[in-house]
Amino acid sequence: MKHILSETGHRKASASKVTISELMLPSHQNFSGKIHGGYILMLMDQIAFAAASRYSGTYCVTASVDTVDFLNPIEVGELATLKACVNYVGNSSMIVGIRVTSENIQTGVVKHCNSSYFTMVAKDASGKTVTVPPLEINSHTEVRRFYNALKRISLKKERSRHEETFDHKSPEAIEGLKNYRVKLELDKS
Repeated sequence: MKHILSETGHRKASASKVTISELMLPSHQNFSGKIHGGYILMLMDQIAFAAASRYSGTYCVTASVDTVDFLNPIEVGELATLKACVNYVGNSSMIVGIRVTSENIQTGVVKHCNSSYFTMVAKDASGKTVTVPPLEINSHTEVRRFYNALKRISLKKERSRHEETFDHKSPEAIEGLKNYRVKLELDKS
């Protein structure tokens, strides 16, 4: 279902909302009996694709995943629910916020298990990036999510600048390692 653009060509953030729920099966568990984090990441990538594609009206690919915090484990037999929404729109990219909860079906207890942000890029049939509709924001929650996305973008750029300019071979960098639990034995080459 294509969501109609406003008269100004903008699309509502709410047009991208997607929710999926899935019963967690024994085949999804890791060696400790909890649901495997990789399986949850796969589901998160799927819902990020769905939200971004729904918003843009085109095929999308994952460009990056920003901080995946596993807050609580998901147990076999619980119902995992993933909710996703576009929080920020650039020219061809979108940041999709994802929240994962699990529900113990027998007790009704719901817990927040995971949150993450996926950057998705819109593509045409030949694989070239395409422009996505500008974002229409309609609630204070959407304003907060947009500004949080801007903050994450800024921090990512700052981290990248630091990595480009940090001299890991400098005497200060080598000396600084003494503050950590490492043993320094550099080879002579």
